[in-house]
Amino acid sequence: MDRGTDSIGAAMERALAKEATPERIEALLRARLAEEDRNWLAIRAIEGVADERGVPLPAELTAGIAEAWDEDSGFWASAGGCLACAYDPAECTLSAELLCQAPMVATPLGDIAGLAKEGLAYSTGAEVDEINLALSLVGLGATALVVASGGSSVTVKLGASLAKLARRMGLVSPRLGALASDALRHGVDWARVPAVRSSDDLARVLRPDRFAPLVAIASDLGRTRNALGTTDALHLLRYVDDAPDARRIANAAETLGPKTVGRMEVLGKSRFLRATVRLSNLTLQLFAGLIGLLLSLASLIASSLSSRALRMLRRAARD
Repeated sequence: MDRGTDSIGAAMERALAKEATPERIEALLRARLAEEDRNWLAIRAIEGVADERGVPLPAELTAGIAEAWDEDSGFWASAGGCLACAYDPAECTLSAELLCQAPMVATPLGDIAGLAKEGLAYSTGAEVDEINLALSLVGLGATALVVASGGSSVTVKLGASLAKLARRMGLVSPRLGALASDALRHGVDWARVPAVRSSDDLARVLRPDRFAPLVAIASDLGRTRNALGTTDALHLLRYVDDAPDARRIANAAETLGPKTVGRMEVLGKSRFLRATVRLSNLTLQLFAGLIGLLLSLASLIASSLSSRALRMLRRAARD
């Protein structure tokens, strides 16, 4: 069961108190610095947790971070990387916003272009990007699809555009990609597609029940993007495998704000998500019943062993 916003922050703090040790933070920073394409969003987020919790960093590590920053920022500026990002965000890394001092933008304006691109690929025998096509359909059909899944069509469009940008940057997880492909293959009445001439026609060929998981994910990605901005949301999108992941990360983002990425980096996905859920009363009752059953079995076994031991002692005494 998902935690409410009031308890997510407290649960995260308890998890950090246990996990955010000087040794772990130092190890995480060294690992990030050793990457070929350094993720400065993650590095700065981990530094933020260290500063927040008063964790001192070794002087040589701090110097190494500063040296790496000078190296990367100078390379990006001189190699034209910032100009390329301004032209096409898909050519960026997540560090671009920090290195180039320019925000990344994901807009829902590319849904028609995405549909046309994949349609052209299909007609010419080229490879069709099923994930891009499925997300474009979600964006274009958002108004009709949210009737079945709930939420806001605007938020769904924002989330779908974010996921398409993530796809072009290689940030979509295999499981999320498979979910999108499944929606495309089983959620479209392909026999009626040739007759589509408008968005209303498009809505009629989509099967909302098969698109519902993908629409729910897009809606929650939109929530995360609204809470954190495009770049932080893109970073967190790599951890989304299914609808519960997307929903719980969005819940955390709306509660934690700018601290979300740092907590994800330090805690890791599994611990981070555990802090967003709580056991229901029914689950607690089941655990209590199971524990009671195990204690009864242990008592029965102990009693049986005790009786057997006494019988053996009496037999030995008679002999």
